[in-house]
Amino acid sequence: MNKVYLDHISTNPTDKRVVEAMLPYLSEKYGNPSSLYEQGRIAAGALDAARKQVAGLINAKPEEIIFTSCGSESNNFALRGLAFANQKKGKHIIASAIEHFSVLHPLKTLEKEGFKVTQIPVDDHGFVKLDELKKAVLPETILISITHASNEIGSIEPIAEIVEIAKEKNILLHTDAVQAAGVIPVDVRQLGVDALSLAANQFYGPKGVAALYLKKGVRILPYLEGGVQEDGKRAGTENVAGIAGMGKAAELAKIEMNGRIAHLKKIQRKLIDDLQSGVPTFHLTGHPEQRLPNHVSGCVEFIEGESMSMFLDMEGISVSTGSACVSRALKASHVLLAIGVAREMVNGSIVFSHGKDTTEKDIDYLLEKLPPIVERLQAMSPLKKRPST
Repeated sequence: MNKVYLDHISTNPTDKRVVEAMLPYLSEKYGNPSSLYEQGRIAAGALDAARKQVAGLINAKPEEIIFTSCGSESNNFALRGLAFANQKKGKHIIASAIEHFSVLHPLKTLEKEGFKVTQIPVDDHGFVKLDELKKAVLPETILISITHASNEIGSIEPIAEIVEIAKEKNILLHTDAVQAAGVIPVDVRQLGVDALSLAANQFYGPKGVAALYLKKGVRILPYLEGGVQEDGKRAGTENVAGIAGMGKAAELAKIEMNGRIAHLKKIQRKLIDDLQSGVPTFHLTGHPEQRLPNHVSGCVEFIEGESMSMFLDMEGISVSTGSACVSRALKASHVLLAIGVAREMVNGSIVFSHGKDTTEKDIDYLLEKLPPIVERLQAMSPLKKRPST
């Protein structure tokens, strides 16, 4: 049985070159970066080098990079840290209706703590409605947080245009770029953002390490307290091996990005064309062109995404679905509902995300196995109308 991995939005395999860069800091170079003796200085040097590499990926300054444990932590850190650091100016925050839960959930908590949050609607491609964003800005608005690219539908938001709206009113702008950074060009200077979240495993680095870009001069309250690490903004002994791995992965992503994108787009085009011809009841979600090059998402009529995913897993194919089974009840995707997908279609969502090593043969294998699975599930579906007898 073939093994085909098409869930790169969840995580990527760690590049072997990245693993090699990490290994010394798991064994002989084991020092604590805060220690003053040689082993500590070696570890601290590894952090400095990685900080420069990650900064180089997004055109930031090394001192603007704060290492964290994951993209979710970076998002939580940005939202809470920026909100409380600027609450004297106001307590209003704006976000889109399609943000990741690591943005939406801390915003709900902030509401309980006295902040006001406004969610901006999106169009049927998932793009933030800029006119609605302008209307939502209040004198007390202090922060806007908009995803750079959606993990569910792949659409890439017009962040630079959104920043212009924010800057007109002197409002801070954070973007969750976890799915974008390291996959497509992300330049914090060109975008003009004040804070940006990114994660190593999205560009072939290790899991459990990420970063928050914070523009120099922007105030933020520490997320973890009790130490001087990360310039006093995030206490705790650093994951030196993981950070070294993130640095190497960032370096490779920058060097190889153009080649990777060309390959990803070629696979993406084949995948979309083959799905639309091989599965007639598949409907693409997100923008057909202005989307992540490693991402194809859609909904299949009359069946559930979980069922497709499980049957594909039995054939050695790993994919994800936008719907989720929670407490034995299907919970509709807030992203798909926000872009206007009918409720009866939402639970049929499925996401195929490919990587730098995905081949055309992998896609051929998927399209060999998927159509009969869809036909079988639709034949059993109570949702599909059957001809009257």
